[in-house]
Amino acid sequence: MESILVKIFATALALSQVTTAPDAVKTRFERAHDQQQVAELLRAGCTHMRKAFDIEDINLEELIATAMDDPQAVAGESKVFHGINFADLQTAYRQFCKNENVPAPAVDLGDVIDFYNKATADLPDHTKLKGLKLPGASVVLDRKGERFAEVFEENQRRVWVPLADIPEQVQKAFLAAEDKRFYQHKGIDERGLIRAFIGNLAASGRPQGGSTITQQIVKNLLVGEDLTYERKIREMIVASRVERTLSKAEILDLYLNSVYLGRGSWGIELAARSYFGKSAKELTVEEGALLAGLTKGPNYFSPDRHPGRAQERLAYVLSRLQEDGAIAAEQSGRGLPALPALVPYERPRRDTGFHFVDQVAREAKSVAGIDAITANSYTVRSTINPQLQRAVEAALQEGLSRYERSTGRVQFRAAEASLAQAVQRLEADKKTGDKRPAWQRALANARLPLYDVHWTPAIVVEKPAGKKGEAWRVGLTDGRILPLSLDNAVAQRKLAPYDVVLVRVTEGKGKSGARAELRVRPLVQGMVVALENRTGRILAMTGGFSYPLSQLNRATQAVRQPGSAIKPLSYLGALRNGLQPNTLVSDEPITLPPLGGGRAREHDYWTPKNYDGGFGGITTLRRALENSRNLATVHLLEGGIESTPEASLDRLCKLAVEAQIYRDCVRYYPFVLGAQPVRPIDLAAFYATIANEGLHPAPHVIDSIERNGVVIYRHDPKSSVMVSSVDRAAFYQLKTMLQGVLARGTARAIASLAPYVAGKTGTSDEENDAWFVGFTNDVTVAVWIGYDNAGGKRRTLGGGATGGHVAVPIFEPV
Repeated sequence: MESILVKIFATALALSQVTTAPDAVKTRFERAHDQQQVAELLRAGCTHMRKAFDIEDINLEELIATAMDDPQAVAGESKVFHGINFADLQTAYRQFCKNENVPAPAVDLGDVIDFYNKATADLPDHTKLKGLKLPGASVVLDRKGERFAEVFEENQRRVWVPLADIPEQVQKAFLAAEDKRFYQHKGIDERGLIRAFIGNLAASGRPQGGSTITQQIVKNLLVGEDLTYERKIREMIVASRVERTLSKAEILDLYLNSVYLGRGSWGIELAARSYFGKSAKELTVEEGALLAGLTKGPNYFSPDRHPGRAQERLAYVLSRLQEDGAIAAEQSGRGLPALPALVPYERPRRDTGFHFVDQVAREAKSVAGIDAITANSYTVRSTINPQLQRAVEAALQEGLSRYERSTGRVQFRAAEASLAQAVQRLEADKKTGDKRPAWQRALANARLPLYDVHWTPAIVVEKPAGKKGEAWRVGLTDGRILPLSLDNAVAQRKLAPYDVVLVRVTEGKGKSGARAELRVRPLVQGMVVALENRTGRILAMTGGFSYPLSQLNRATQAVRQPGSAIKPLSYLGALRNGLQPNTLVSDEPITLPPLGGGRAREHDYWTPKNYDGGFGGITTLRRALENSRNLATVHLLEGGIESTPEASLDRLCKLAVEAQIYRDCVRYYPFVLGAQPVRPIDLAAFYATIANEGLHPAPHVIDSIERNGVVIYRHDPKSSVMVSSVDRAAFYQLKTMLQGVLARGTARAIASLAPYVAGKTGTSDEENDAWFVGFTNDVTVAVWIGYDNAGGKRRTLGGGATGGHVAVPIFEPV
């Protein structure tokens, strides 16, 4: 393990080179052959630094003598000097700074070389900073132009602003606070280092860094923030290189756009908006000085948490500005200056639309070539309707839970969180003026993992002791304590006081009063997408039960068998061929030979069945669709669409591709009953095409994208196209037939909507998938439920879990 003195002299070796010969810094020395050269570099560096000590009016001899007499008085609490032998330091000082011959050198230069070489291995490429544009925060607007979401990488919430847009006095405030000699030094400020060195020796408390703005950029963007000598060596060398690659203006520009200033803001532009509700170019010198003071410690000097410290720091920055002649003496004032007026701060927090915003990012890449909307600060005008978005999420979440409760598949695994320790801490805090119970404060401050689930968080405040009549009781953030309906045996065993659960609050009447019903994370998944028919705007989209549990967007990134939800395609083909809604069609057993002809064995023939296993004889085209009869649909292949089953299948495949349900059609008979998987968004767009009587909309989540006020992408409203192979009359007939699905057919549970809603249920083989796609003249809503069945697992929804029973109830509240 290297001694502290070895590390100090390795750091001194780097400092000597970057201050005396910045254009010729060596990053590797040979242990056996270069010790003399290292000694000469250390002597040159010491000579250079002694001049800096003289400029700062510091007597180095007296400092060394004091250290020898009372090491603790010098080292104090500074961790940098823990373990140092000041006698060895004095010996080294005599050797390298006074050029004396010492009988026993205090430090082995071979060890110094080894440590230095290790620290300088694989230095980062400083040229990456040239023209670097750091990730930014993009804003997603809703369909009315209101702010819906802010998108940014972790610890990269910023809006880039050119240096020219930052007032000169504000720039000077940052230099006064952080790097007074910015325009004089070449990356390393020896005098600043000495001031920090002496300050750390003389006082305890927050250490002074002495780093230049250039060093801070290198630390934050290239070498990391480790508190080690190795990092400091790398930082100094790379900072010296940066100064030879970037202009001072480029360095300052990068710094002001990268520095963290509190309130979740990186860079001066977002900080100006966050603290003062204005852009950086509108900042006053006092406001700029407050922000400049935060660079030293955004939390420590926070005007929100520590206004007294913030005032002291503001006074310091203003006094430095006055010393530099940047402001008049009266502007720095006497005593502590008043803090500039701040705007209220609320941390950006959102509980809806996460799958939708993910789709915004993917679409921006596909339509505008933007690899990442967090790479810059974009303004994206999206198509989302926030109220509808919240409604579809709540409907899906409650619907999935209802399915599991009705089938006995609820699996309680654990509470959402335990706040027992938080409650204990709050109960012990006697200084607070908050009169709310500790459990209520703990619940209000809790950050639950499922931040987009629209059930109510509740905390267990009373657990039955086993006596008859006792009930579980939970507290809500509004202070109410309600009885908890808890019929789950596993939950009864596992829950403990101050556990957090999710509940649905039912407001009872009379003596019953309000109650809380336990809700458990379901294993079954689902998706809902709502589409504006004429334009293709996606008004709402949820790709799963909860985004934190699964980021997969099942509306756009998954394919599932549509089952009977694809049947309108076959009926459209029949209407195209001249059949009418009242045309009679057979609902009798049928067997089709294999495609392609030739010799075939018995198992090569296809004999479909109806869902209920029976058959209904002769029926009308309309009633066959309303009741989702498989046999009647297959009979259409025999002359109802084209003259032969093969020709009919070919026609349907072409129609499916033209209607953009599929890019490629798998040509086999089960296709007509929904065997080929489909993206839910494409199926929704097909139903919107029916609603539009043949006009196929292009589903999209982005209307336009702006950067720096300039529109760089706008959705083309002409992207909607007609399905030209079918006339509008056929589409109109199909639309009226689908109204009957609600009035008399498989979706009759919502028959009251039939006058103005049409749609179709769908259930795939073995109840793997349950669907309902419904539409008005204006909007189409598609609902899917099923299990992901990943990792080799295979689970179905179970007997009777049809689209009419499972998906339709989710559609109804939407």
